[in-house]
Amino acid sequence: MAGPARAWAVTAAGTAVNLCLGILYGWSVWKAALVPQDKSLYGQPMTGLNEGWTYLTNAQGNWAYSVCGAVFALFMIPGGRLQDRYGAKIGATLGGLFLAVGCVVAGLLKSYEGLVLGFGVLGGIGMGLGYAAATPAAVKWFHSSRRGLIVGLVVAGYGAAAVYISPLADYLITNYGLTGSFVGLGIFFAVVVVVAGLLLSPPPPGYVAPAPAHVVDGPKLVTTNFGAGQMLRTWQFYALVFLFIGSAQSGLLVIANAKSLLTDAAGKTGFFARNAWLLVTFIGVVNATGRIGTGQYSDRIGRLNAYALNGLVSAACLLAAPWVIAEKNVLFLFVVIGVMAWQYGGTLAVLPALTADYYGPKNLGLNYGLVFAGWGGAFFVPQIASVIKDATERWDGAFYLSAGLLVTAVVASRIIRKPVSVAPGE
Repeated sequence: MAGPARAWAVTAAGTAVNLCLGILYGWSVWKAALVPQDKSLYGQPMTGLNEGWTYLTNAQGNWAYSVCGAVFALFMIPGGRLQDRYGAKIGATLGGLFLAVGCVVAGLLKSYEGLVLGFGVLGGIGMGLGYAAATPAAVKWFHSSRRGLIVGLVVAGYGAAAVYISPLADYLITNYGLTGSFVGLGIFFAVVVVVAGLLLSPPPPGYVAPAPAHVVDGPKLVTTNFGAGQMLRTWQFYALVFLFIGSAQSGLLVIANAKSLLTDAAGKTGFFARNAWLLVTFIGVVNATGRIGTGQYSDRIGRLNAYALNGLVSAACLLAAPWVIAEKNVLFLFVVIGVMAWQYGGTLAVLPALTADYYGPKNLGLNYGLVFAGWGGAFFVPQIASVIKDATERWDGAFYLSAGLLVTAVVASRIIRKPVSVAPGE
């Protein structure tokens, strides 16, 4: 199989890998089981299916999530180097195995420390290695005029993971306990990621991606490829990292706390209280759709214009969120969080495409791994939000902080321009 058929097979495989790695976006389901509404239960042992586990505080419940994000971002760098030098298969395989072992360790240790080590450290390593393999492998098969769409499709898998992981995790926790949920999903992920990773092959030497029929005088293939050292000597690299931090933190804030936010708005009883995973799944759908949709219109209106458009609308929703929760308006809560999820998903499509536009596709694995450090840095906001929630019993301060950072990033996006040429010296 070669040509277009092979290109789409690699894209599908990359999406499948990300559908497993995206367990991070279902974290709020586990957090809801670990962090009780009643503060008096903090530190108390659980009973029944979860015997051996201990209830956590809000801040503790976020640490495994935050550590996972930071380690994920850190291991995108060696993961990118692996992809650039040896191809995507080895990174995807190692990623699946690390994620599987991490989930099993988290489940069997039944402790806060086990969650941080298993889900946070080992799971984060797996996500970084696997995620770094999927997108560059697919991008190299396509013409630059389709880069936003292809990146959007592949990373949509990561966002869409919450669509099935949230209800599945909720079911497994209810019927098999926290341990059963982690162990069962870990084994499943190992099989899927390793098998899908075997399909992530690069194009043959000399391959030139065909231009779509509608492209006449459209974007040309990038001819200048920056090495990592050359990229690091451009100010645009640091600007892209800041754009990642400013936009990603708002999405990570709601993803980490989705079930709790819905419980606060809907009350502790009733349909949504019993099915709070619905908001997590909704976020997953919109997150994935936002990656594909933003990727498409960023190809047409420009990456940074798409970034700014998404960011401004999302910032308005962040400012409105405290009022929506106070008014107990569940419909509006879905709307404002849906906008935040779209913006967040769009960022994960725009930034890798922008990295390829600015620095070329040849070294995209490592280069994007370095830019992706901004995503890892964005986890400080969800962690601060948990501290604010524990101290004030409200989310208001966290949403206002997030909105301010997002607006600052949008302003910064207005002054960024493509590097003129490869930096001298390499």
